[in-house]
Amino acid sequence: MVNLGSRGKGIACIVASAFGFALMAFFVRLCDDFGGEITCFQKSFFRNALALVIALVVFCHTESQRRREGLCGTIPRLPFLPRAKAWLLLVLRAVFGTVGVFANFYALSKIPIGEGMTLNKTAPFFTVLFSWLLLGERVSRRQFCHLLLAFAGAALVMKPGFRGGGTFAAAMALTGGLGAGLAYVCVHQLGRMKVNGAFIVLFFSAFSCLASLPLAALDFRPMTFAQVVILVGAGAGAALGQFGVTAAYRYAEPRSIAVYDYTNVVFTALFGFAFFSQTPDALSVVGFAVILLAAFGMRTRRA
Repeated sequence: MVNLGSRGKGIACIVASAFGFALMAFFVRLCDDFGGEITCFQKSFFRNALALVIALVVFCHTESQRRREGLCGTIPRLPFLPRAKAWLLLVLRAVFGTVGVFANFYALSKIPIGEGMTLNKTAPFFTVLFSWLLLGERVSRRQFCHLLLAFAGAALVMKPGFRGGGTFAAAMALTGGLGAGLAYVCVHQLGRMKVNGAFIVLFFSAFSCLASLPLAALDFRPMTFAQVVILVGAGAGAALGQFGVTAAYRYAEPRSIAVYDYTNVVFTALFGFAFFSQTPDALSVVGFAVILLAAFGMRTRRA
């Protein structure tokens, strides 16, 4: 078996997370084609409901295994009873993440998807920035340049027009990136504190479900059976994305792996090509190459 090391595992997990979130976006995009339009809050609830169930199953399994192996002593110290600082971080991670999801879903319903995704993809910048400001992690000029390069590649793929007329929606898309970036900083710090990764996902999913439920109920739209199945798929993709990003920032520092989050753009484009006949143009191909070049450059030399 190949020993990837902590950074290699972090890269593998964040790429898996990027694939999961691309899968989620594919199903969310597909949902409205099989029935009436559904509100962003209703989609958000179903996005997190399945992730909540999966996280609960994984958490219970890991806890049962820990107890059988006797790793916690005679009276186990349960990881879902962390110290006060960890609880604060769990709440902040849930709040920032939920605000990010709501803001992103709202923006994508109001402005072109390319513009919304480009603004949302500021998340890796915010993750690295706040890791530096709040956690004191060093960020080299070379690492920041690779992050800028990957963002430029993503912009080439998505080709935002920014024609105006959607200022508030654009601000919401940027808020989505800010919320996600802050949430990932909290995840990284919780990993340092050895909080169970499954519980981090469980807590966030439960919080988001509770936050979106009353908002979804206020304007609930009946769904077809196909839409229910599609949103279950979106939830599965979201679960993979959440578990992946949680593991990634537990294994490695944000400054060394955040650039790989841009593989999400490549996966999203591949889904568009395979299922929506969206053939990439020359600029998109150049953008893919730029993203891969930035990722390869970050991997081959340590900053």
